Amino acid sequence: MPRQFVYNKPALKPRRQQLRNQLTEAEKVLWIHLKHKKLGFWFKRQVSIYSYVVDFYCPQKRLVIELDGQIHKSPSQIKYDTFRDKYLKALNIKVLRFWNQEVITDPSRVIEKIKTILNTPTLHSPKNTPPF
Repeated sequence: MPRQFVYNKPALKPRRQQLRNQLTEAEKVLWIHLKHKKLGFWFKRQVSIYSYVVDFYCPQKRLVIELDGQIHKSPSQIKYDTFRDKYLKALNIKVLRFWNQEVITDPSRVIEKIKTILNTPTLHSPKNTPPF
């Protein structure tokens, strides 16, 4: 029997709500460009996929966008992020990472990178992805 994805675990709802209510400046800037299908695809904020809460997720393209601040430069956080990215990749979910400062200072360049990925035909969509 195929394994079903576990999105938005009820136990993580308070954490997701907290994160949605306390967006970083970079998350606010990027959300302006992602919401309401402005790039041609639906994005959701602060979605949990199994035990991980991701910043932005496009289910149609199975694309996660993570925005990283200073804490992500620490060795322990780098190790955690690497493990998490590999885990999501094993689920056929692509992870794009941007630095907060990059989003704030040059959002148009970040949006262009996201558009390029969204328009890449090799990026999986749920109908083309084998069940787990």
